[in-house]
Amino acid sequence: MELEFEYFNEWARDSLKLDLSAYKEKQLQRRIGTVMNSAGAKNLREYAHLIQKDEKVRRLFLDYITINVTEFFRNKEIFQEFETVLTQDLAKRFGSLRIWSAACSIGAEPYSIAMILDRHRIQGASILATDIDETILGRAREGLYRENELKNLTPGDLERFFTQEDGHYRIAERLKKTVTFQRHDLLLDPYEKNLHAVICRNVTIYFKNEAKEDVYRRISDALVPGGVFFTGATESIYNPAGYGFKKLSTFLFEKV
Repeated sequence: MELEFEYFNEWARDSLKLDLSAYKEKQLQRRIGTVMNSAGAKNLREYAHLIQKDEKVRRLFLDYITINVTEFFRNKEIFQEFETVLTQDLAKRFGSLRIWSAACSIGAEPYSIAMILDRHRIQGASILATDIDETILGRAREGLYRENELKNLTPGDLERFFTQEDGHYRIAERLKKTVTFQRHDLLLDPYEKNLHAVICRNVTIYFKNEAKEDVYRRISDALVPGGVFFTGATESIYNPAGYGFKKLSTFLFEKV
């Protein structure tokens, strides 16, 4: 089985531009085994062949492996901390903000940030939103959401930032204009530079320690001095100084 996984990892990197070797092995193997069995494949070579030729199988694999779980203002109290730093500190110090929402899934996170900027009348900001999954990015660009995906939003938010369409809610065009969506792999692709804020939440928990440390170093390099890194509620950075960070709170770190 171990040799099969080595083959499958190499195949995924070459064919899907997906680096599985950085993920925690037991957790990853369990997830792949589950989705492989649901596809009716007997082994990983057969499953790779199915993924290659069948769009639906490929879609299910990517959805299951890349874990597209998100919501607007996820962990609201923590997000409010970030909002305070963004609006009361970063916007005043840097002016036109450059913000990166990494592993953005269906777009709830970057659009949440766009709402914050709109509420506080902060102009000139740009938000880069990236994900490894092109299909999910298509959904994010469309900006159309079911009501159950909007649970953290108030009726006032829905009225101000959305229009209703056949039981769904479409994000306002003025918010869309502040967000640029593009495909990006945190493990393989280069990072932007001169950023004022990076939001990368609930992603690195799936990575091995070496991969996690590399991501933190690269995020630090991507930030300007004084820029802020916002992590997830399930993640901790035990040695922030080792990455050039100063701890502001449990989930917020400033580049020194």
